[in-house]
Amino acid sequence: MDVVLATAWLRAIAESVDADADELTKLDSAIGDGDHGVNLRRGFTAVTALLDGTAFTGVGDVFVRTGGTLISKVGGASGPLYGSAFRALGKALPPGPAVTLPDLAGALRAGLDAVTALGGAAPGDKTIVDAYRPAVAAFEEAVAGGAALPEAAAGAARAAGDGARATISLTARKGRASYLGERSAGHQDPGATSTWLIFQALADVTAP
Repeated sequence: MDVVLATAWLRAIAESVDADADELTKLDSAIGDGDHGVNLRRGFTAVTALLDGTAFTGVGDVFVRTGGTLISKVGGASGPLYGSAFRALGKALPPGPAVTLPDLAGALRAGLDAVTALGGAAPGDKTIVDAYRPAVAAFEEAVAGGAALPEAAAGAARAAGDGARATISLTARKGRASYLGERSAGHQDPGATSTWLIFQALADVTAP
């Protein structure tokens, strides 16, 4: 992955979040504050402005600055969580204009570790983690098996989508949705859904 591809991924995320903001807000209205789509749209609009006006020193710099922007611009819990994920991802990458697939796999894992450290969520808690963890595992497995980026990204996106859909039957144990107890079951988690959008965007921009 080079700087051009890193910025293309983030632009694709911004486009997807903008297109799906109403659906994310609908999901969040059922079990949360009802602002997930609005907040993410605001954050990734700011990220797009960052991309338009910044000369980046390397791939890691792209993601570190993106994380800082999300932390400062996105309200609710998702800003710190996604912001911390992208910052950790960027900090885990070696300096330079391009990184290898093993570098990226390790950085995605670092992003997941940052999310779990900040939010304290585990698999099955009906959160971002339920999509992020299987996506990272699928990406790592593909890379270890010698897959190229398009295949690894597609596998990660599929795993994230499966993880997001699996949250429908779960009872939330973390975040605002946990206040609803058993009533949170039957609804897809908005954070897991936006995590799927992020990985699907990577699959889209790397597809042959």
